[in-house]
Amino acid sequence: MKKSAIRTLNTFLTLLFVVVTTQVRAEGAKPEILMPKARILPQELGVIVNDEDPLSVRIAEYYRQARDIPEQNLIHVRIPTGRKQIGDREFASIQARIAAQTPDSVQAYALTWVEPYRVKCMSITTAIAYGGFDEKWCSERGSKCTPTAQGEYYNSPSLQPWQDHNLRPTLSIAALDFDAARVLIDRGVASDGSWPSGTAYLLDTSDKARTIRAAFFPRIHEVFGNYLRIESLQQDHLYDRDDVLFYFTGQKRVQGLDTLGFVPGAIADHLTSGAGQLTAGWQMSALRWLEAGATGSFGAVKEPCNYIGKFPNPGILMAYYLQGATLLEAYWKSVAMPGEGIFIGEPLAAPFSGYRLHDAGDHWQLQTRQLATGNYRLMTAPSRIGPFRTEDFILQVRPGEQHFRLPRLERAVYRLQPQAPPQD
Repeated sequence: MKKSAIRTLNTFLTLLFVVVTTQVRAEGAKPEILMPKARILPQELGVIVNDEDPLSVRIAEYYRQARDIPEQNLIHVRIPTGRKQIGDREFASIQARIAAQTPDSVQAYALTWVEPYRVKCMSITTAIAYGGFDEKWCSERGSKCTPTAQGEYYNSPSLQPWQDHNLRPTLSIAALDFDAARVLIDRGVASDGSWPSGTAYLLDTSDKARTIRAAFFPRIHEVFGNYLRIESLQQDHLYDRDDVLFYFTGQKRVQGLDTLGFVPGAIADHLTSGAGQLTAGWQMSALRWLEAGATGSFGAVKEPCNYIGKFPNPGILMAYYLQGATLLEAYWKSVAMPGEGIFIGEPLAAPFSGYRLHDAGDHWQLQTRQLATGNYRLMTAPSRIGPFRTEDFILQVRPGEQHFRLPRLERAVYRLQPQAPPQD
C-alpha cells in the first residue's frame, strides 16, 4: 500500500475515533463543565530564583515542574546569601532585573528562599509585589509604629491584579531545606480541588493585645457556619486535633503544634510582632506552621503594633479561599496594610477549586463554590473546540449558593458564560 493511502486511512480512522468517542461521551458520560476563570493560574505565576543560593535554585526548578509553570516564567536574580535584610538601593537593582525578565502575562510571583525576608522596613514579598521600596508601606519615621498605606487589592474581586491594581502579589515558598520545601509543594498540589472537610479553629487567647481579631469571630460563624465546621475557643493553645483547615490565634509562641494534623491546603497564623522574622528566633517564626503541616502562613517582619489592618482578616481570607481562590490571592486580599508582613507557603494551593457533577436522572446536579453571584448563559458543544451554541437556559447564582440544576442535553461540553448586567 502506498504511503499516501496509508496516511489517508490513518486520518480517516482518527476522525472516526473522534466522532465515535464524542458520540459515546454525549450519550453516556457526564459532560465537561467549562466555568469562568476563578483564580490565578500556573502560567500567570512568575517564579523568582536566587542563583547565588543552591537551595533556591533547587526549589524553583522543583516547583516549576510540579506546577507545570512555563520555563520563561523563571526569573533570575543574584542576592548574596546569609542576610536577613537588604537595603533599598540594592533592592532597586534587584527589582530592575525582575521587571526586565517578567512576561506581561504574569500576575503574581513566588519567591524561593527564606532569607532575605526584609527590605529595610518592608517585607520582601510586599516590596517585590509593588515593584520597589516605598516608605508609605512602613510606619512613620521616628515612631515605633503607625498605620501605613492601604493596598487597593484588599478585599478586591480582581483576577488580574497587575492590570487592575498595578501589583503582582508575592508569596515565598519558604523552607530551611529542600525536603521541607518539597513536602510543602506536594501538599499544596495535592490540595487542589480536594474540598477538605476540616475545621476552622478561632482562638480567643488570654493575650488580649494579640487577640484583637476575635472581634471578627461572631461574623465568621454567621457567614460560614452553615457549611463549615467552626470552633471558637477561649483558650491559649490547641491540642490533639487532626482536622485543622484554618487556625487563627494570637500568641508570641504557639504550643501543641506537634499534636495537630493539618489537612492539605490548611492556613494558620498567629498575630504577634515578629512571626515574619523567619530566622530571628525571638518569637515563634511563621515557618513553624509550615513545618507542622500548614500550607500557608503570615508574619510581621518588624514591630507593627496591633493595628488590625496589618494582619490577615480571617473572614475575608476564608471567603476567597472557600470560593476557589489560590492561597496567595486569599491571603493577600485579607490584609489591608501589607507593607510590613511577609506571606509564605505554596502560592497556588486551591483546595476549593473545581466542581462535582452528579447524575440526577433527568438533569445534572452541579456542585461548585467558584461561581460568583450573577446570571450565566449555558452554551454547549460536541467538544472543547466547538462549535458552541447558546441554549435556552439561564443559571441564576445567589450569594453563597453551591448546588445548581443543569438541563440534561446530548452534548459533551457545557460552558457557563457570565451574562453582562443590563445597561442603564
